Amino acid sequence: MSVPTDNKTKKSVKTDRTGSPQAWQTLQRVILPSASQMDTVPLYMDMGTATGIQLPTAGDREGKASKARTISSPTKEAHVEDFLSRHSTSVRSGERVSFGSYFNAFPASYWRRWTTVDKVRLQVRTQGTGSVIVYKSNARGSLQRVDTRRVEGTAESTFELSLAPFGDGGWYWFDLLAGTEPLIMLDAEWQGAAVETTPGSVTLQITTLNKTDFCLNNLRLLAESEEALAHVQEILIVDQGTQKLADAEGFDEVKRSLNGKLRIINQSNLGGSGGFARGMFEAVENGSDYALLMDDDVVVEPESIIRLLTFADRCKTPTLVGGHMFDLYNRTVLHTFGEVVNPYRFQPSLPSEDMILGHDFLSSNLRQTPWLHRRCDVDYNGWWMCLIPTQVIRDIGLSLPLFIKWDDSEYGLRAKAAGYPTVSLPGSAVWHVSWIDKDDLVGWQAYFHARNRVVAALLHSPYEFGGRVIKESQYADVKHLVSMQYATAQGRQWALEDVLKGPDTLPGLLSAKLPQIRDMMSAHSDAVFRPDPEDFPAPKMDKPPRRGHGPSQPGKLTLLPWAAKTVVRQLASPVKGTSAERPQTTIAHQDNRWWRMAQYDSAVVSNAEGTGASWYRRDPQRLRKMLAESAKLHSALLKEWPALSKKYKSAVSELTSMESWRKTFEQHTQNEIK
Repeated sequence: MSVPTDNKTKKSVKTDRTGSPQAWQTLQRVILPSASQMDTVPLYMDMGTATGIQLPTAGDREGKASKARTISSPTKEAHVEDFLSRHSTSVRSGERVSFGSYFNAFPASYWRRWTTVDKVRLQVRTQGTGSVIVYKSNARGSLQRVDTRRVEGTAESTFELSLAPFGDGGWYWFDLLAGTEPLIMLDAEWQGAAVETTPGSVTLQITTLNKTDFCLNNLRLLAESEEALAHVQEILIVDQGTQKLADAEGFDEVKRSLNGKLRIINQSNLGGSGGFARGMFEAVENGSDYALLMDDDVVVEPESIIRLLTFADRCKTPTLVGGHMFDLYNRTVLHTFGEVVNPYRFQPSLPSEDMILGHDFLSSNLRQTPWLHRRCDVDYNGWWMCLIPTQVIRDIGLSLPLFIKWDDSEYGLRAKAAGYPTVSLPGSAVWHVSWIDKDDLVGWQAYFHARNRVVAALLHSPYEFGGRVIKESQYADVKHLVSMQYATAQGRQWALEDVLKGPDTLPGLLSAKLPQIRDMMSAHSDAVFRPDPEDFPAPKMDKPPRRGHGPSQPGKLTLLPWAAKTVVRQLASPVKGTSAERPQTTIAHQDNRWWRMAQYDSAVVSNAEGTGASWYRRDPQRLRKMLAESAKLHSALLKEWPALSKKYKSAVSELTSMESWRKTFEQHTQNEIK
């Protein structure tokens, strides 16, 4: 049997019930992993029967609802030789595969809620004998069979499917069951009624800082995907690093393969917000319909670009459409399915209590995971991959000059307030270096976390004095200080000082603040990392722990008195014995908790990346001074909150305007390469 070629037809015509021709356009193509990415197969295709969730039909004797049960069967290993192309696969005789997967199921509820599409058509072209079976789910994750077609020879099966039942959630997908001979799927796609408008043009922009290998890899992936680049007007790399992409080995070859679509802007390090603001700015300037913002340390699924654009073009109103993020080093793990900002705490959170961070599709596929079937409405999408209409940019402005942290979430909240929703679209994603194993609340990034959270709350919090923002900020200061994390606490206090100075200082801090923070941190031993354990004196505990047990976490009832006693001890008790000259112990990063660290005078603590460790040393005099300063700053913030909120709100239009950013870019642009 010959190997089929890809069918790249974008439009098909079929006669409707009245006899008039009905034209259809591709909404989503079924795709498969490349031979080098076989570890991602569970995201594209499931082997085995159409298993799913058995939902409870009645409560138990006590009137409590019983839990849903996962109905599963043993899955089979995928065979690399069965994947004939990125759009075609062979199903072995007597076997069954399901496309009820992350990348290939059709997220019907999202199309129903946000777009003008009210029905879709599934088209599956096959060669061989077998069956095509169509399924759907509801918002609870219940699996329902829709239709079945028996196929033989070369066949084209089509199914017209309504989106009406998908108000709160649910997907469509199909399975293939081979008969006595292999069944080849030549290609398959989900289609919508044709529209006459031309697809929008995109400026695809990547902000990078010394990630040349990642950038080159993604540029190669894009060059290999003719369809993904079809509507990309320009690929713009904003290079803010010292290791320039244009100087990297292999750059010239990659540049040629992109046929003149690549442009590089070298500029000073203005952080993610400065880099992404440049992408927004240039997309407006060059007349693109969309700016597609992407991180540098990702691996992109090129089909995602097509899906984001296709979805955005059919949205009822201008909509920000983002992709999800999978873990680059554990590629079947989805970091998060969607995010909102808790309005009272003003912290990112999950939209539903049932959702989890770090869902592994290898352990539980789409059909077996009920919460993935409920539509997830979000406040924002991370800028690892987010498509923003330039109409929105012209209306509400560019990113705030925040350097890093909270720029994407603040922008989503600002867009939402102006009537522009954000959709995190399933089936569109990148693989990104996950921050689950990082701790960016400690170290140089703590300043930006603290400052930008307060700035965003001043702009968008619906609560008087920002809800719990000020209280939680002060709690965080105390935790860092009793943990001997003085550099982090210093950065957080600088953050509040800069907030209190008002919004006009933000643009000037873009390029100036990070060097100041790094200089400050170099003077604190808790922020100076060394790679080898031998770089520190050997640990010694002068007094052994009571009954051989180390510190234990206090319970909820004893937390406040325990914390008060601990703070008093740290303030009043001098550092005794040899603790000033050598650490008492070594602490692994996962054990670095404030209630544990507060019981030591000195400890060597490893960092989240596992590349080094730093020496934490208790300093009662510094602790007293910094606790007093923290109390003073939070008191001032509480007092000034109403006036500060008005100042920041009145300054947003100017801070995010094209002209304001134009002045910043003129000062910090080094050169351009085209």
